[in-house]
Amino acid sequence: MSDGHVTFLGAGPGDPGLLTLRAVEALARADVLIADPEVHEVVRAHVRDGAETPLQPVADPLDDASDAPSRVGDAADLVMRAARRGKRVVRAVAGDPGLDGSTTGEMLACAAEGITFEVVPGIAEAVGVAAYAGVPLRDNAGTDVRIIDARTADERCWGEIGGSDATVVIGTSLLEIGATATRLIGSGRKPDTPLSVTVAGTTTRQRTWTATLGTIERTLKQAKVLPAPLDGDRSVIAVVGDRGTPEERDQLAWFESKPLFGWRILVPRTKEQAASLSEQLRSYGAVPSEVPTIAVEPPRTPQQMDRAIKGLVTGRYEWIAFTSVNAVRAVREKFEEYGLDARAFAGIKVAAVGDQTARSLIEFGVRPDLVPGGEQSAAGLLEDWPPYDPVFDPIDRVLLPRADIATETLSAGLVELGWEVDDVTAYRTVRASPPPAPTREAIKSGGFDAVLFTSSSTVRNLVGIAGKPHNVTVIACIGPATARTAEEHGLRVDVMAPEPSVHRLAEALAEFGAKRRAAALAAGEVLKRPSEKRPQRRRPRGA
Repeated sequence: MSDGHVTFLGAGPGDPGLLTLRAVEALARADVLIADPEVHEVVRAHVRDGAETPLQPVADPLDDASDAPSRVGDAADLVMRAARRGKRVVRAVAGDPGLDGSTTGEMLACAAEGITFEVVPGIAEAVGVAAYAGVPLRDNAGTDVRIIDARTADERCWGEIGGSDATVVIGTSLLEIGATATRLIGSGRKPDTPLSVTVAGTTTRQRTWTATLGTIERTLKQAKVLPAPLDGDRSVIAVVGDRGTPEERDQLAWFESKPLFGWRILVPRTKEQAASLSEQLRSYGAVPSEVPTIAVEPPRTPQQMDRAIKGLVTGRYEWIAFTSVNAVRAVREKFEEYGLDARAFAGIKVAAVGDQTARSLIEFGVRPDLVPGGEQSAAGLLEDWPPYDPVFDPIDRVLLPRADIATETLSAGLVELGWEVDDVTAYRTVRASPPPAPTREAIKSGGFDAVLFTSSSTVRNLVGIAGKPHNVTVIACIGPATARTAEEHGLRVDVMAPEPSVHRLAEALAEFGAKRRAAALAAGEVLKRPSEKRPQRRRPRGA
């Protein structure tokens, strides 16, 4: 018997948040990940460093080169070879493994060779997509539900569902939906039977149309998704029955009615800096794209930081204040250079300007003594900072490691509170390299729905490395100074945070999106994202 082990794992219908806890645990232990291309991005974030991923997504899904191997056959072969080598293999498939016929064959192959395996169920595509589309499959009367794959269903199956009143969930393709509707009518369903069709379900690209069996093809043509999508045919989930009526879906379409649903939002920060902000934007239905506008480099003269670190160790400071994740990183790197660790902070009080900086400190092994309870900024930190008291504070000095271009707000405020401040340049900020050409083109042509500017420097640097955002793009600024800089660069400011906080800025943008959505619905208009309102380029004659 082989020492290998295979976990057949259901990755769900597309939303990474729908992975089960058991799935995340299995992925973290995997030696080898073999995932279907459509779920590779969903699962790879949970795989440990060093795990093998031999089956990568096809770069061009429309590539039909004759020597391209069968993806299913390739996966099955890779599973067996890795398991024979004694590896712990995770075989990830879309939806639920129990509803995937080819996965059953792979399980039987493992059993035939004595390879131990387990199954981690996932949310079935039919169930998950219907829930995200606002189409409940059963009512209080306990309606029968049938799930079929239109590509493999036989005549007997079509006859059974055509002659029943069951709610039918059908996996098919966008280009075949008209033929599927015709087949259902031919099998006995009435042409006026309600029908919903969902593309890219559970993702921020999701779109749902409601019609009837007799009108669905015309509805999709009017929506300009037929006869041929630009990116090829696409899988869809269709729900046939009284549960897919437009009136009911208007009340239950919780996912597509999020205030920023499908908005592509440019966040001019690194992925590390933007982690919590991007997560907040995703909760509003947006698709954040992080583009760094500054790069961090060591100070030109390191002697100042060297003296500061020695001062920390020798007890020169009562406090050290961190105003950014970059400042934490700069001090941590100096510690490593000197062979120090978090124990060197013993006896020193530590302040962090906000939650993200505090998390960075905790990862370093340092729990901050002070984090602002209100506004997460230098001003907010000063509001909570205690004045110097010679009775309780044996040392009157604060170390402030920061960027070369930081403002004097915190330093000046601490001096007013009676503290002596060593204001040390811990790192320099320089303009980042330009983003990739497709990103620059999207910025200038209106491919982004909104841009969040979190400082005046992000405005200047983004325009400098990538060009000015298109006038259809919603411009959101963290405060008046940033807004003035944006206007000086010819940008129209649409949203401004009520206070200087990135999270309040995201909230303000969500409120803007919600009002915009409500106004469109009240006017009976088709809701479009800002990027969908840009003028379409004319095609050359003869194209």
